[in-house]
Amino acid sequence: MLADANPLVLSAMSEIFDRDPRFSLVATSATAEGFLGTVMRVPVQVGVIDWNLPALGGAKLVEVLREQTNAPRLVVYGEETGDLPRLAMTAGAAGFAPRSGAVEGLLTTCADVAGGKMVFPFLDIRQLQLDPIQALSRRERTMLEALSKGLTNRELSKELDISTNTVKFHLSNLYDKLSVKNRAQAIAFYYSSRLPGERGGGNDA
Repeated sequence: MLADANPLVLSAMSEIFDRDPRFSLVATSATAEGFLGTVMRVPVQVGVIDWNLPALGGAKLVEVLREQTNAPRLVVYGEETGDLPRLAMTAGAAGFAPRSGAVEGLLTTCADVAGGKMVFPFLDIRQLQLDPIQALSRRERTMLEALSKGLTNRELSKELDISTNTVKFHLSNLYDKLSVKNRAQAIAFYYSSRLPGERGGGNDA
């Protein structure tokens, strides 16, 4: 599925993917909300999205879908300037393709992502993956921050508006991803590493 706010880009991409026998175009959308609504109803394996999709935005769209089971693997199609490739990966995208690149580059990236690869040509993925924070879901990041405040499971349940059993489930996953054994070690990890948004008041993607 394709999503881009520019109708000319969307039309051109549609023709490109329609001509390639490796792909079957399911749908297109000019908004993040339209993309989200479609993929929640129709099975989509790979999605190509513009980072600046109205009105939800690419970053939020990637994060929302990251929490869903059977969500499509997303390729961000955007300008390679600045920190966009890293932001896309941090949010949970599976690949990045530059608008300034050749069309074949976008197609190859999508094919690789469909095959289970992560494709970020402007990043050293190995270095980013050394940081366990990158493996955390948005809910797990929120929980790690809440843990650092010394909240009990009951308090976490109330704070996050989830059941205590769900809290235990997320904590178990959190411990596994951070390679720690308990709450105290998770809190120690938090203060030794700090989440990206905690460093100097930066933005949290």
